[in-house]
Amino acid sequence: MKLSKIIDVVADEIQAPNDYSDNKFKVFLSGSIDMGAAEDWQAKVVAALDSNNIEILNPRREDWDSSWEQSLEDERFVEQVEWELNGLEDADLILVYFDPNGEAPITLMELGIHTKDKADKMIVCCPEGYFRKRNVDVMCRKYGIQQADNIDELIEEAQKKILNF
Repeated sequence: MKLSKIIDVVADEIQAPNDYSDNKFKVFLSGSIDMGAAEDWQAKVVAALDSNNIEILNPRREDWDSSWEQSLEDERFVEQVEWELNGLEDADLILVYFDPNGEAPITLMELGIHTKDKADKMIVCCPEGYFRKRNVDVMCRKYGIQQADNIDELIEEAQKKILNF
């Protein structure tokens, strides 16, 4: 009788500011957090992608402290922002979600930064009701960025890109 080895494949969620590897497929979760007020869409994505051998770079962190000053003098804040910028640059896939109940100005900035260099590695979900939806739609069309209508479709399209990598 031949014994086969069963490999348990699990995604690694890497929250800011923790280190991530150079040798795994990396998915960055760019999107609404709004200082914790936005829905925790990241948890849904992490759970759905858990059976993949990938790293999910999640800027939403359990130990975030809203008392940190958004200043160059606050090393914790700077560390967070630099981790996000590096993660976006290193990502093989960037999932972007705009919660209609928030503004997500940092997400708009992140989308703008990477429209040209990572357009083919992005999937954007900007549901009806987001206050700048039409701007996001025009940007995605102009630069050929794939869009999803809802979080479930965002996850489904992410799965396809991960499997085809």
